[in-house]
Amino acid sequence: MELELRHLRIMCAIAELGSITKAANTLGMAQPALTAQLKRIERTLGGKLFLRDHTGTRPTALGLLVLDRAKMVLPAVSSLHDEAARLAQHAGTGEPVTLRLGSATGPMLGALLQRLGTTHPDIHVATHTSWSANKLADMTAEGALDFAFVGVCGDAAPPPEPGLRWRTLAHHPVFVLMSARDERAQRPEVELGALANERWCATPGDGCFGDCFASACARSGFTPRSLYETDVLTCIEMVESGHAVVLCQPLFHEIPGIVAVPIAGNPLSWRNLVGWSERGEMGPFAAEMIALSRAVYGELIDRRPTYSKYLELNPGYGVDYTDAGMR
Repeated sequence: MELELRHLRIMCAIAELGSITKAANTLGMAQPALTAQLKRIERTLGGKLFLRDHTGTRPTALGLLVLDRAKMVLPAVSSLHDEAARLAQHAGTGEPVTLRLGSATGPMLGALLQRLGTTHPDIHVATHTSWSANKLADMTAEGALDFAFVGVCGDAAPPPEPGLRWRTLAHHPVFVLMSARDERAQRPEVELGALANERWCATPGDGCFGDCFASACARSGFTPRSLYETDVLTCIEMVESGHAVVLCQPLFHEIPGIVAVPIAGNPLSWRNLVGWSERGEMGPFAAEMIALSRAVYGELIDRRPTYSKYLELNPGYGVDYTDAGMR
């Protein structure tokens, strides 16, 4: 006999009520039938689950172990059933299911929308963009978004919003955008200290990136003149005009006259994450969303031959296929 969810429910009822007789009445079973079922469960698990004496029925050490697991499994399965029922009910109305995605600025969202349009043409996708990872996390926890795609600096933790699950999708070194007219941009990499006299630009964020950048500069022996936080178009204009260099991800869309150059020693890095609510209706879709997003990152890397070659020499970066979870 294989252990089933109903067997776990039987055990929980016996433990909660402290009596096989009371558990049988609650479950709508005859006591002999419940006793026989308990014996079959014990044979399956290889030992006694409950002891009976004049004080009632109490779990053995093995019983406590199984009950501890049952208290995690049963609520999770119940939640899955509820979420699946809500999705099925919504689908039964004939209206398209809406998938609400929130994203910070980056190259991945457009490619993901194209992939979803191909793999799930019946799903309507709504998007919300923000430079604030904390805002996107808040919206996801509140149910306004189904998934949030954010970035964090180096090994920093994701936004600490309760009830959210996070997975790492990719880990990239931070590159610097330079004018192709700058002879340093033609080198395989540039020393951070060689850019000490430059003005700097980056897109905004609410994490620790600015502090990490200042620390990296200090280790290279200088204090940056400035770090302007501005939109992408302004960053590009500053680089094209030669008035600044821009910190960027290596997946930045290639533009004539602008070159993304690795920084020697990789003093800065960036992790791309996806987060979703454990209570959200789209929770059952999380595994597929993670797989689709990682596939999109892999395709973006393949379209950047310079970065692909870089990853051959730096295997610690690129798409992250680990399944370790983060709260």
